Amino acid sequence: MQTRTVFRLAAVSRLATVMAAILLTGMFVGLQAQEKTPDSKTEPASPKVTKETRAEIQKALAPLNSLIGGWRGSGQVQRGSTRGAWRETGTFVWKFGGGQVGVEYQVKDGKQIGTGLVSWDAAKKQFTMDAVFADGSKRVYRGDLEKSVLTLESEPDDDDLISRVTLRQLNDKRLLVLYEKRKARQSFYARVGEVGYTREGTRLASSDNSGPECVVTGGAGTIKVFHEGKTYYVCCTGCRDAFNDDPVGILADYRAKLEKKRANLQK
Repeated sequence: MQTRTVFRLAAVSRLATVMAAILLTGMFVGLQAQEKTPDSKTEPASPKVTKETRAEIQKALAPLNSLIGGWRGSGQVQRGSTRGAWRETGTFVWKFGGGQVGVEYQVKDGKQIGTGLVSWDAAKKQFTMDAVFADGSKRVYRGDLEKSVLTLESEPDDDDLISRVTLRQLNDKRLLVLYEKRKARQSFYARVGEVGYTREGTRLASSDNSGPECVVTGGAGTIKVFHEGKTYYVCCTGCRDAFNDDPVGILADYRAKLEKKRANLQK
């Protein structure tokens, strides 16, 4: 009787071991599947930039030169109400590197976007923004720029909600960033929050041609850079880094652009 009991216990133990191995194998395969299946909603909106498309992207983003610099922001959930209001600072800088070209929106102490890279999809002829929010969540936007208003919209999320962010520059010193949401089957947007910005300090960048010009993007040059004993100007730290990485190439492109302008004026 004792011998049978021992055999039964051994069989049960072996069965438990086999079942545990199967379970662990299933879990491992499941984890691998999760790692190999990216979330399409958080994949970068813009493809990697090639040398051929860089000039086109910079040209498309040129109207955003007027945003470059620092901004002081006051955020409100509901317009005219201090409930849930907050203060933040925003900075727009050109970003070059990692196979990307864009204008990066960096926010400190905000409740909505923490960082957002605005770029141009040369294939689809759309503006894009890969955004990371203050809570760590990610969202991809696409849209258009019309008369100093950049309107970007996301795909529906898991709750069937579409998000929209609108950057509206009122003038050289005022900028509004509006956050909205709607159900995919609806057309009406509900306000989530809005940040009203005032430019920090003096005017840092402009789309006009007064004063020194940034040799990288054509914006207003506010930062000095040097090459072979000569002084040039760039509009932000991103352009400064791009110039320092390849001053010869940057200046060659800049001089070619100047020559093209002169040729057009002589026609």
